[in-house]
Parts: sequence; structure tokens; C-alpha cells
Amino acid sequence: MRKLITAAVAASIVTATAVGVAMSPGKESGRVLPVAAKSQDSVEHGRYLVKITSCNDCHTPGYNQSEGKLAESEWLTGSSIGFSGPWGTSYPPNLRLTVQRMSEDEWVTFARAKRLPPMPWFSIAPMSDGDLRDIYRFIRSLGPRGVPAPPAIGPGMASATPSILFVPK
Repeated sequence: MRKLITAAVAASIVTATAVGVAMSPGKESGRVLPVAAKSQDSVEHGRYLVKITSCNDCHTPGYNQSEGKLAESEWLTGSSIGFSGPWGTSYPPNLRLTVQRMSEDEWVTFARAKRLPPMPWFSIAPMSDGDLRDIYRFIRSLGPRGVPAPPAIGPGMASATPSILFVPK
């Protein structure tokens, strides 16, 4: 009988340890989530950040015109409509293709780098590593789609695509 109780206690300890290893703290204090749930929370948080930081406004063709009602399958594919100003013409890149060739660490560095207007890099740069990683995970979850945006064109060079004049008057 004593061996049976000892075996049961040992099995309980092994199970508790295995569950503990597969659990990790969630975003809220004191909340414990299975690893898979934490990963899903990360993707959901990334989706939320993409929405509230207006990434789709420039990186998703038709998003503004649809009042944000475009299917997620269309999100973040970049645009061939440029933004022109004293810097030349810049294009919102296809983020879904961009993240496919980067690790999370590379994305964090990329996301914080200075960009051409109208990209508000100065608003993205102070985001936490965790927030930027969640955005990365969300974009990766969408999978690759679309084609790369045209490369930026220097000042005084003609653009072969439509562009929005982005100069105060």
C-alpha cells in the first residue's frame, strides 16, 4: 500500500512539473496560461495593435475607403500608391512579405528604424519589444500574400505610379 501511495505522489509531482513547464505567465499579473494560449494571446494582441496604430491606413489598399471593413486576408499587403514630398516618393511596403524574411529580433530592429514620410517611425520606435514581437507574430500569422511595393524614388525623380502629394500648403 505504501508503494502505491508513493507512486501516486510521484506521478502527481511529475504531472505538476510537466504542467508547470508548459505554463507561463500571461500578460495580466497572476494569470497563468498554457504556452499555446500565450502564443494565441500574442497574435491577438498584435492584431489589436495593428488596428489601433492605423497600420492598415497605408499598408492595406482600400482599407480607408471600406471604413475598415476589409477582410483580414487583405491586410498589410503594401501599396503601389506612393506618397510624394521633398524626400521623393515613398511606398508603404508589403509587411506580410517583409516579415517572412526576418526573425523576430530583426523585425524589432527594422520596426524602430527611421523611415521616409509619412511613416510615423517616431511613434513605433518607443513601443516595447513585447508589443513589436506581438505585431510580428500577428503579421506572420497572416502568411505571405501580394507583391512587393515599388522602391522609394529620390527627390526630383518622376514616379510611374499614382502618388499622394504629401506637402503642407
